[in-house]
Amino acid sequence: MTDTSHVPAEAPPNVPGRPVGRRTVLFGTGAAVAGLAVGACTTSEPSPTATATATATATGDVCTLTKELTEGPYYLDGQLVRADITDGKAGIPLKLTLTVVDAGTCEPLPDALVELWHSDALGEYSGFVGRNGHDEPDNGTFLRGGVLTDSSGVAAITTVYPGWYRGRCIHIHVKVHTNVTPTSDGHFTGGQEIHTGQLFFDEKVTDAVARVTPYSTNSVTRTTLAQDSIYDEGGATSGLLTLSGTPSTGYTGTLTLGVER
Repeated sequence: MTDTSHVPAEAPPNVPGRPVGRRTVLFGTGAAVAGLAVGACTTSEPSPTATATATATATGDVCTLTKELTEGPYYLDGQLVRADITDGKAGIPLKLTLTVVDAGTCEPLPDALVELWHSDALGEYSGFVGRNGHDEPDNGTFLRGGVLTDSSGVAAITTVYPGWYRGRCIHIHVKVHTNVTPTSDGHFTGGQEIHTGQLFFDEKVTDAVARVTPYSTNSVTRTTLAQDSIYDEGGATSGLLTLSGTPSTGYTGTLTLGVER
């Protein structure tokens, strides 16, 4: 039986969390999979840069064991298969390159659906707008969706830098599915969910982002990485993205996700 006793639940006020079972998975930094070594690897602690506009470095090697993280209360089934999930939402551009590798071999995993969902600059989730105290249109799809990995196991997704909501640091939720069937209306059906986790952002970068509109108009007190109840200070092994860019030009974020089929 899967042990769920140590998996934290993510639950804003009056919203029950939906913790997932604990499963051994793998994480590492970087978008490229060339030169991945089969076998055990070592892990080092993250070393963030001194300025918000520089790369947020998250050190750690592929095939470093870690645990999954809670799904949270805002997941919606069967969302869109698409490379751009912004739906016109305002915010600093964020281009993510996520590489999925097989845990047993460290080989890239093609045709896996990497699905993301996260809040907008005001901390609101599509389908649940208003729970972070802001009034805005809700189309039920903004900042949700995902793509199939290519032959190199790479999923490239365009979005905006997330905002924050009560009790949580800035983060993006991620699921990896295998054997899904894309549908003619741009959604997907079937498949097996093999990973549920979260992606995190260097605090120095977030400090710079939080000073820029529309993020600066978010009326909710921001929870930092150090204060967060989910992030465990594990750096890349816990989903900390490697970031480069500036608030004016936008950011790129990379991470390698190792998963068990």
